[in-house]
Amino acid sequence: MTAQGPDRPGEDGTETRAAAREAARAAALLARQLGRLAGSAGRSAWRSGTAAARDAAKGAANGAKPVFARTADRLRSTGPRTAPAAPVAAPVDQPDTRSDPVDYPSARPPRRRRPWVIGLAVLIGLPLVILAGYVFVAFASLPPLGGVAPEANQRALVVEAESGRAFATRGAFQGERLTEKTLPPRLAQAIVAIEDRRFYSHWGIDLRGMARAVWRNATGGGVREGGSTITQQYARLTSLTQEKTLKRKIQEAFLALRLESTLTKPEILVGYLNTAYFGAGAYGADAAARRYFGHGAAGLTLPEAAMLAGLVRAPSQLAPTRNFGGAKERADLVLQAMVETGAISQPEADKARAEKLTLHTPPETPPGTNYFLDAVSGDVKRLTEAAGDVTVRSTLNLDLQSLAEGVLARRLDSEGGKKKVGQGALVAMAPDGAILTMVGGRDYEDSQFNRAMQAKRQAGSLFKLFVYLAAYGKGFFPDSVLVDRPTQIGEWEPQNSNNRFRGALPLRSAFALSVNTIAAQLGDEVGLPAIVAEARRLGVQSDLPEVPSLALGSADVSLLEMTRAYAGVLGPGVPVEPYLVRTIRGNTPQPLYQRPAPKPGAAMDAQVQSMMLDSLQAVVESGTGKAARVNGLAVGGKTGTSQDYRDAWFVGLTPDMIVGVWVGNDDNTPMNKVTGGDIPARVFHDFVERAQKVLKGRKRPAPSAARAEPTPANAVAPAPAPTPATGEVRGVPEVVDTGTLTIRGRKVRLLGVVGEGGALARQLARYLRRREIICSGDPASSRCRLDGDDLASLIVTAGGARAAEDAPSDLIEAEDQARAERAGLWQRER
Repeated sequence: MTAQGPDRPGEDGTETRAAAREAARAAALLARQLGRLAGSAGRSAWRSGTAAARDAAKGAANGAKPVFARTADRLRSTGPRTAPAAPVAAPVDQPDTRSDPVDYPSARPPRRRRPWVIGLAVLIGLPLVILAGYVFVAFASLPPLGGVAPEANQRALVVEAESGRAFATRGAFQGERLTEKTLPPRLAQAIVAIEDRRFYSHWGIDLRGMARAVWRNATGGGVREGGSTITQQYARLTSLTQEKTLKRKIQEAFLALRLESTLTKPEILVGYLNTAYFGAGAYGADAAARRYFGHGAAGLTLPEAAMLAGLVRAPSQLAPTRNFGGAKERADLVLQAMVETGAISQPEADKARAEKLTLHTPPETPPGTNYFLDAVSGDVKRLTEAAGDVTVRSTLNLDLQSLAEGVLARRLDSEGGKKKVGQGALVAMAPDGAILTMVGGRDYEDSQFNRAMQAKRQAGSLFKLFVYLAAYGKGFFPDSVLVDRPTQIGEWEPQNSNNRFRGALPLRSAFALSVNTIAAQLGDEVGLPAIVAEARRLGVQSDLPEVPSLALGSADVSLLEMTRAYAGVLGPGVPVEPYLVRTIRGNTPQPLYQRPAPKPGAAMDAQVQSMMLDSLQAVVESGTGKAARVNGLAVGGKTGTSQDYRDAWFVGLTPDMIVGVWVGNDDNTPMNKVTGGDIPARVFHDFVERAQKVLKGRKRPAPSAARAEPTPANAVAPAPAPTPATGEVRGVPEVVDTGTLTIRGRKVRLLGVVGEGGALARQLARYLRRREIICSGDPASSRCRLDGDDLASLIVTAGGARAAEDAPSDLIEAEDQARAERAGLWQRER
């Protein structure tokens, strides 16, 4: 047919409308022709069937005849249908015998259309019409090539701890774009072998591969293999969405044909490798090589190339940072595929399998560091606008971070329920402002709100720092005496927490005991502007309304700015500038950013500073913060509790760091009479006491037993030695639970361990199989050693058991580490 009308190319888009009308007419004509064809086929089948039925009936009536006789009958029946001659001598009364159906068939009756014939035609033709229309719609809505941008839309950050160890990544890695000249041959061979062996021979669609995939999926009971070629995958990545529909598959096929007609095979392969997603935020082969192995694609070895090629089928599941074992198994399959395609020999494949692969980054980002990483990401955007992937050297101390997370979680788990405390936060800062740890909440996966930086809560008595600094600056001294008595300032009447009055008190004692009436009197004496000025000088940036209750901490502030303010009392100058980033490096030798040497702030008056430090120490020695005392360490600090016990704070100072702790509830509901000297002071004590060991360079606990490789089953067990007279028992244990063992018929309970049964006990049994341990002490509380390591510490660090309330400090520290790492029983359900 020829399109009618004035439709010509280029006239107001009429070409598209004309093409659509033409296609619609063609589709209608095709439908009519298919309908006629189906109806004709049905009628022909009906005629054949009825004729066969008549022949069968004749045969039954005439009896069995020889073949040649039946043939003669058929010939006679097809002759001219004229009336036979009359009999020569027929009596008048002879009956008429011309009705014999065998020798003289009658004329056929007119055929009538059968309803089921029409139904059969519709049944055959309608699906074909629908399919043709669907294909037409898919073709008519075909998007342009390259119409979809890659998902990556931000540069990647590799974040290092203060020690230089890379511990986290953020964003999407882009790397360098490969060209035909820079494409590693081994990578090209690997990707073709595992994804599309007929890549160089098909024309975009591999019908043989499709048929194979359909057969294997049908016989395998599910989708086990895809039939898309590399060309089809490239078309989908660059021009289509990832929706799984028939329309997308049809469009994918059309675009693959178009790609094959416009690009060469090497161009298609390079484009695919530059676009494909390889997991862990890496888009493109070069980015993946840098992400996993620390170098570009040009330096890929054969086992590395095989691992990358194996990732594109399921990048999120097989990313080696998450599932190294699965990625390695897939790489072995790729190597075998390369052998089958002749790309490498079998000895080369065996050698590649035996090579050890080392990842450039750790397997997983530690869960609790995400609050810190959020803050680092914001700082990097502010400090540099350079494009490309960057590496950030941060201030984070990973050991202290793990310790802080575990300490806070342990306290909230053990006391939070009965004291109605749902959340907490902790910040540890070096005297120069470097943030060593940041715990922004109980669980980042439950809530990404950073309570250390973003939450603004009433500081309570924590704010008295600025009142006393202003007073000491105006001539008051720690031994100056004021009277704790009923006080009224305008219409405001401050009350003490115990609703009692102590009478005359020196300021040092009033600060240590957090007497509200004396703080209110001091505030009224020095004036609210002076208090606000002190807070601003020490770095508080929140709104500070100048009302009398400000002296008792009625303003909303953040934990970070209060920790910063207390750091100013310890440091040589104010304000102390908190920071998280030391350097930012890109792909150039010169760093994109390097923190400059800090400029000394305005020095605090030495006498005022000395008096304030003395008052802070009094809080811990004899005041409301006695729970924060650490043996052998000079500690100062201040407690804070807001109205109705909605917030509880403690900020403490040691010679090495300043630590701020807050606990409360996100919905601002009251706690069960929790003060700053309660949970916050205890969290500070637990953290600082153990942090001293970390800062002195003590090694962390050994790797967890649950993640260690078990001893092979065929290993020879050592012969049990006789039990010494000293009470030691040694031998290969049987596991009752993770805290109870049986050795040579003697039950031994591990000191300080609350055992677990079930799967954890079975894992421990596999780990200890045929391995000798040595236990000493009371059987009800023994310490056992395995290859020189403390068995209880190994089990608790692996998350295989809890530490008892009265457990030794090393086991409590091991449990804190397991909590922070989500090991064993602390692992969340995903």
